[in-house]
Amino acid sequence: MGVDEAKFKRLAQRVRPGSTLLRAWPLTGGVSAHVTAVEVRLPDGSTEKWVVRQHGARDLAQNPDMAEDEFRLLSILKEAGVPAPEPHYVDAAGEILGSPCFVVGFIEGEGRPPLDDLHGVVTQMASQLVRIHVISPARFDLSFLPRQSDIYAKKLGERPAVLDESLDEGRIRDVLASVWPLARWNEDVLLHGDYWPGNTLWKDGKLVGLIDWEDARVGDPLEDFANTRLEMLWELGVDAMHSFTQVYRSSARVDFTDLRYWDLCAALRPAFKIGEWAGDAARERVMRERHRWFVEQALT
Repeated sequence: MGVDEAKFKRLAQRVRPGSTLLRAWPLTGGVSAHVTAVEVRLPDGSTEKWVVRQHGARDLAQNPDMAEDEFRLLSILKEAGVPAPEPHYVDAAGEILGSPCFVVGFIEGEGRPPLDDLHGVVTQMASQLVRIHVISPARFDLSFLPRQSDIYAKKLGERPAVLDESLDEGRIRDVLASVWPLARWNEDVLLHGDYWPGNTLWKDGKLVGLIDWEDARVGDPLEDFANTRLEMLWELGVDAMHSFTQVYRSSARVDFTDLRYWDLCAALRPAFKIGEWAGDAARERVMRERHRWFVEQALT
């Protein structure tokens, strides 16, 4: 999808009447959505950058209100003090660009964490995850988000005809089927749904932005925590995973009784996808080795 400047000019006028579009360019890295950055001159003469996000057809087929829902969530995150993009405008009907979109502030930062300070990285990521998990249905209206319990009832209730045995999918599913549904040890909270280093922005060693909230849901905080543990293991190694685990556990008001089962849920996510996620053969070998270790530590 190219950048239609005429449409983005109209969008700029809608977001801030009297604004002038200076430039628009596609942002790389998105998979489930088309993301465009724009720079505008505001009526007072200052300039500002925005990000325009349009969800893909697959996501919209599952939830036609996704743009409006994510915009609403970003408003809640702003109120809660989470460093997510600031929401500016939503076109839920797709009137301007031809498909639903929303506009948020552009966060200046690097898309990868500073690897020369792993302790700082894992500490800040763990602390921000704790902050997210303080957001609960008791404090905010999260009724528009999917429920984790429904997602996993379907995922674990419908066993695929073909399993990814290279990742021990059958063994993992057997264990989870024997204990599901899990006892409720924790109250439901907001979950990011895909909290990993690739969805963070950094500037001068500080975590300044958390992005890509389209998988947000409401449920047990251990799902987010377990998924990030595996992602930390893949991206930064076992020591970083352990450090992240320690910092989160020391701060979060969470019962960790069923962490091993949520670890196994996290281990199901890359079934038949790990090659695509890895991007090359060498990286895939590392991810498979670490995934195998992660599964074993959960089972033992």
